[in-house]
Amino acid sequence: MDSSQILQTSACLPARDEVYQRALHKEIRSKWRRTLTGWLLLAPSLVFLAIFTIYPIIKSVISSFYKDNLSVMDPVFTGLDNYLSLFHDMVFWECFFNNLLVAVVTVPISIAFAVIMALFANSLKKGKTIVRLGFTYPTFIPLVAAANIWMFIYTPIYGLLGYINPEWRFLADSDTAIWALIVMLIWKQAGYIMLFYIAGLHGISRELYEAAKIDGANSVKIFIKITWPMLKPTTIYVLIIALTNAYKMVDHLYIMTKGGPGNATNVLLFYIYQTGFDYWDTGKASAMTVILVTLLLMVTSICFFVQDKKAYYND
Repeated sequence: MDSSQILQTSACLPARDEVYQRALHKEIRSKWRRTLTGWLLLAPSLVFLAIFTIYPIIKSVISSFYKDNLSVMDPVFTGLDNYLSLFHDMVFWECFFNNLLVAVVTVPISIAFAVIMALFANSLKKGKTIVRLGFTYPTFIPLVAAANIWMFIYTPIYGLLGYINPEWRFLADSDTAIWALIVMLIWKQAGYIMLFYIAGLHGISRELYEAAKIDGANSVKIFIKITWPMLKPTTIYVLIIALTNAYKMVDHLYIMTKGGPGNATNVLLFYIYQTGFDYWDTGKASAMTVILVTLLLMVTSICFFVQDKKAYYND
């Protein structure tokens, strides 16, 4: 390379650097613009999340360390007294075990019914839409309306079951009241869970079923070896939803039993409502809220992180 070519190359270097710097600044501005646009789109949701979720949680945690009821003019800091008092509150423990019973019974049975309904609806060649609509119809009924429907069903003498046996008083008997509510909850949410399983079934490759049939597998073996393992991601999701629903039943409980007879049907969230708004013991209600939220976070985290490792996801 002669001296003229070296001088020409040296003269081009600043120009190339300047072009590169311009392109780099343009890319950075574009990246910041996209980031800012994304945050602006998220801003309304973040505002609502902060006002109606994050702030109440922080406020409840702070309030749980204070004595705030009708016996004091202003909240008094008491440390862990609200939490320690719950260990001696028999109503709290009765609500806790009632809620545990509701969760243990309604979650697996609702999922089992949802899977059966999804498989049945998916296997039909005609009338799929009508069958799915029939299964999901209870989901569209508001909780208050559903509670009144089942109040009529359970009403002695005049109710639907009262015509069969006028002596049946399911909601008035402490031994049967909680089970009557459990039946209603399963009826209410099984169709909703079914929708997720129908979506999951559509995500399973037909080639797997064809290969299994060629190998001579029957319907039961196909379900055990193919369908159910492939529905594992859906099951993890609906498990968390059903578990959360089991711990947030208030509307229909207020309409049907108000926690009675005695506290036979009382659950944690309804007891929190009673403590905070009927008895005006905000500190104790906040402590129970913190315990309930922590319990749900722990259980759902275990369900998600443990079971997610065993799930198969299609790429």
